[in-house]
Amino acid sequence: MLAEATIESIPIHRDLPQPGGPARHLGLDKGYDYDHTRAMVAEVGFTAHVRTRGDEARELKKKARRWMVERKHSWMNRFRRLPIQSEKKAENYLGLLHLVCYWITYWAAGLLR
Repeated sequence: MLAEATIESIPIHRDLPQPGGPARHLGLDKGYDYDHTRAMVAEVGFTAHVRTRGDEARELKKKARRWMVERKHSWMNRFRRLPIQSEKKAENYLGLLHLVCYWITYWAAGLLR
């Protein structure tokens, strides 16, 4: 409802861009996804980049389940010696890291059954 007042309050010269001049882009969120808002933005001389309603839901279906990886990293951080890295030798740290990964994999596999 306040799109027109918001666009009119932009403190720049809003003449239509000259041919060959710089393009003016206006990024808007999905609250501005209406035909009259797009027409008003075009009338003022901007190119509207509006995220349409429903885009987020479609993108979430396409994305990988990142939360699964983040959960595993959270489990690894519960072993206090890993994030602190108190081991003096790299071999000892790597061995502990492998042990923790094995334990998490073994434990998660038991949960899935």
